[in-house]
Amino acid sequence: MKQVYHLSTCSTCKRILNSLTLPKDISLIDIKQQAITGEVLEELKTHFGSYEAVFSKKAKRYNEVKATISCDEDFRALILSDYTFLKRPVFIYNDFYSVGNDRSAVERLQEKFNAC
Repeated sequence: MKQVYHLSTCSTCKRILNSLTLPKDISLIDIKQQAITGEVLEELKTHFGSYEAVFSKKAKRYNEVKATISCDEDFRALILSDYTFLKRPVFIYNDFYSVGNDRSAVERLQEKFNAC
């Protein structure tokens, strides 16, 4: 699988994507237009250990729903119901995975996709 899940209106996603030299065989998927599937989400859980690891607690609606979250499956349901709950960008490139935009994630992306 060679995909990037991002939000085309997100300035952080745009900045990160513009800083990388992506291979031509990678698919850019705008999560607002095409939601992440349960199958891909399961793959992310397998790699990162939980759905919570790929859940964005920065989402505007998080404060509204945090009291309803009692287990990892609740994070899954929320991500599948609303794209804003997915940390972004999400990179899946063969056996390379990256989720989020913290400094270490961006550095790993730059090492992977800007290597000479």
